[in-house]
Amino acid sequence: ELQQKVEETEVLKMELQMLETERVRLSLVEEKLLDVLQLLQQLRDLNISKRALGKILLSTLESCRDPKPGKAQLFEVLDTLQQELTACELLHKQPLEQAQSPPSLSNPLVISC
Repeated sequence: ELQQKVEETEVLKMELQMLETERVRLSLVEEKLLDVLQLLQQLRDLNISKRALGKILLSTLESCRDPKPGKAQLFEVLDTLQQELTACELLHKQPLEQAQSPPSLSNPLVISC
């Protein structure tokens, strides 16, 4: 009976470790997603055209065409999209004080179409 309890404890420890690993992974994905949404908000505020935004998105998807096995593909797509958005020339042409000021909307992550 004691041996069974020890084995159950080990199984529970492994499950806890897997849950913690998944929590960290989801936290990283959430941070990356927030970064991408903030960049999209900045571009929307700069009135980027739908065509230019579409080109960025298609370029991202083209870069991530060959899927990597596992859950890392989502993070790879978000990371690539963040890089593409960051490289957008419109973000670098805005005045320095505008680039550093916080968005004036009540919820900066809401993107209207």
